[in-house]
Amino acid sequence: MPTRISPLAPFKHDIFRTIWIASLASNFGGLIQSVGAAWLMTSISSSANMVALVQASTALPIMMFSLVSGALADNFDRRRIMLVAQCFMLTVSALLTICAYFGIITPWLLLLFTFLIGCGTALNNPSWQASVGDMVPRDDLPAAVALNSMGFNITRSVGPAIGGVIVATAGAAAAFAANSLSYFAILFALMRWRREVTMSPLPRETLGRAITAGLRYVVMSPNIGKVLVRGFLFGLSASAILALLPLVARDLVQGGPLTYGLMLGAFGLGAIGGALLSARLREMMSSEAIVRLAFGGFAVSTVVIAFSPYAWLSCLVLLVSGASWVLALSLFNTTVQLSAPRWVVGRALSLYQTMTFGGIAGGSWLWGTTAEQYGATNALVVSCLLMLAGAVIGLRLPLPEFKSLNLDPLNRFNEPLLELDLKPRSGPIVIMIDYEIDDADIPEFLETMAERRRIRIRDGAGHWALMRDLEIPTTWTETYHVPTWVEYVRHNQRRTQADASVGDKLTALHRGAAPPRVHRMIERQTIVPTHYERYKRQVNVDMH
Repeated sequence: MPTRISPLAPFKHDIFRTIWIASLASNFGGLIQSVGAAWLMTSISSSANMVALVQASTALPIMMFSLVSGALADNFDRRRIMLVAQCFMLTVSALLTICAYFGIITPWLLLLFTFLIGCGTALNNPSWQASVGDMVPRDDLPAAVALNSMGFNITRSVGPAIGGVIVATAGAAAAFAANSLSYFAILFALMRWRREVTMSPLPRETLGRAITAGLRYVVMSPNIGKVLVRGFLFGLSASAILALLPLVARDLVQGGPLTYGLMLGAFGLGAIGGALLSARLREMMSSEAIVRLAFGGFAVSTVVIAFSPYAWLSCLVLLVSGASWVLALSLFNTTVQLSAPRWVVGRALSLYQTMTFGGIAGGSWLWGTTAEQYGATNALVVSCLLMLAGAVIGLRLPLPEFKSLNLDPLNRFNEPLLELDLKPRSGPIVIMIDYEIDDADIPEFLETMAERRRIRIRDGAGHWALMRDLEIPTTWTETYHVPTWVEYVRHNQRRTQADASVGDKLTALHRGAAPPRVHRMIERQTIVPTHYERYKRQVNVDMH
């Protein structure tokens, strides 16, 4: 029986504990700012759509820019990226405070400031989430992700209520000022962190190639693809409660900013409970069962809130909403992290955030528009139906179970000695690998080659093909292209320990006296003699 890992185990690691505590202060200020922005919008605009767009304007940049941020997180020092992001958000928050204090804020200006804060969050999040795997060992990763969610929701359980008090007594400008001060704790913690950075001998990928590599890896990883679809559906449907909660507090239960803060606090309190229960639930239930439970719990609480005239009843069911929120999102996040090696984890997480926050941003606009035309109650009921549909879709796209995949580098590749003096950017490179396969082994060989194709393309190969010799039918040739020699080396270094079984199986199926023959060739176009001098000049450019 596997040893049970305590949900508090990641706190044994000093750096995780330090940054987690500093994040509490930062999250606390961020939630106070959110309360101030949402309630300020209800004061300066009568449009339900504008109120809902406050949340959308924060989530939209996370959807738009997370992939770029993920590529940066995988290619640069994540600590420095987080420092830049935090300083940027501090500057924007200070400017928002000044505008609110002098009464020059307008609905669209408020949305611009919240959008810019969302841009800072989009830059920060992939580096922060990818860094969790650098702070704790793999076995502690699920608990660390849950603790991050719990930390955010600890502040959510009290921050919004305090934010409501601040807004009610001192105005929105005071809430924005509190947020500005909250960034200093995380800045101090990050500046003290001396992260060990492993320098790659290969040149850094360009931003375009890094983004393409991340997209390709996720597309060729079925487990991550399922998480992206489910995350989008959850964000789209579950965003209704948070987007419309100011209207629920103001119109459905006839409350004020304090009521709104208490409701957000109940949501956060439920989320803390969900984070503490997540480890036990993973022992008792499958990942898909937990996700369906989260969809169902959110649906039930949403329909109750839609028809409840009592603040206490709405707060009670918001406990269920908060728990469901954390159970689903922490499980999605953990599955992505456990399904991606370190070289691409930032981009994989950024794509997950793009889909999830894209759903939240789109849902916030959708539910705001629906509430504008048909009322908040009807908007919440429709979102409830969509949540139930998200649970049913799990029958076709079930969430994968946690697997103990070893995604450490395989480190079997040694760069070969070449007779040609190739430079890193020389190419294109064509690889051909010859296998000798008995007729009886062909079905197993083809099945294994299908998995080899997925791995090759996932790690950067193009134009993959499998060919059979017409004159010697036992000879099969695998072929693929890579753009340059350095990309060929990078392609082989991306192979993980979990991929080793495929190569080992192909080697076992090979019946030749020697190992499978590998041909490494550089592609060259034929030319007419009159262009020979131009060809030589081009070769010299390629070689130097």
